[in-house]
Amino acid sequence: MPTTPTYTPGPLLTAAKAFPTVLWNDSSDLAELRQSISFGGVGATCNPVIAYTTISKHPDIWNPRIAAIAAEHPEWGESRIGWQAVKDMSVEAAALLEPIFVEHEGRNGRLSVQTDPRLHRDAAALADQAEEFSRMAPNIIVKIPATRIGIEAIEEATYRGVSINVTVSFSVAQAVVAGEAIERGLRRRDAEGLDTATMGPVVTIMVGRLDDWLKHVVARDKIFIDSSALEWAGVATFKEAYRIFRERGLRSRLLTAAFRNVMQWSEFQGGDVVISPPFGWQQIINASGYEPTARMDVPVDEHYLSELRRIPDFNRAYELDGLTIDEFETFGPTVRTLRQFLAADADLDALVRDVLVPAV
Repeated sequence: MPTTPTYTPGPLLTAAKAFPTVLWNDSSDLAELRQSISFGGVGATCNPVIAYTTISKHPDIWNPRIAAIAAEHPEWGESRIGWQAVKDMSVEAAALLEPIFVEHEGRNGRLSVQTDPRLHRDAAALADQAEEFSRMAPNIIVKIPATRIGIEAIEEATYRGVSINVTVSFSVAQAVVAGEAIERGLRRRDAEGLDTATMGPVVTIMVGRLDDWLKHVVARDKIFIDSSALEWAGVATFKEAYRIFRERGLRSRLLTAAFRNVMQWSEFQGGDVVISPPFGWQQIINASGYEPTARMDVPVDEHYLSELRRIPDFNRAYELDGLTIDEFETFGPTVRTLRQFLAADADLDALVRDVLVPAV
């Protein structure tokens, strides 16, 4: 059983005590996660890029373990071996969070594991893998992308009892459609008398990746705007989605990820949401002396919104009807992120290959 962490005073812990807003670490790296828990963290997220980065950053730990997995399963290929390493890392991180999971009755204390990006065209395979991953530990939450195929898998996996973390999501439309898919899955369980009280679904908006995309669009299309507005696009989109989630009574919490600036922490304080910054950002915030205040219901300045509305793709992200479900997968940040996640799978395969068949 993990030891009880010593909590480190600072803005993160102050906010955790003052507001329903909770902190999850954006990595399953055990050393980072332990420190995040000391800051008041109550969960963790991960994705293929982060998993690959964690494994490649610690070759002294993971190269021998990859070799041991390969020796134990001589018939397995590179991909299966690499994914087993990710599973092993996830189970160990989940154990670190399990006391929090018990204390919060399933709402927090969860460790995210992402479904294989290579399954993004197959709803049945995504739902099956989500169910498989959820059995690895009682406090696993499983990531499925907010694409048309992913939405179908999200409802089905929720119905099967999997707590979902919706990912590859950048817009109000994606968040609300995904939240409603989870709601349908929960209602199906309710109708059959199955447990939903201890499930802890979240719907992510990758706010920083939306900001990244809009900065690219502004440069590409030579749009002259106040550049400071570009730091507020993800914040505005997240706040608008939060307003609609409360209006519709959706049971999922929103989660903000892909951290790019401290406003993506400070502006969401006071909301019943999850904030998932990388550990490095947590260190910056905790050393800052900032006094957290409730700002979730404070609107984004109209000057920034008026500037952002000059970017067509901001309107697509911000408006509830800005994207149809068939457009989710072709939205710029979705394409970029799916490609990056697929590339991380290939990178992990290559890492395993280098361990098993070293270059000469």
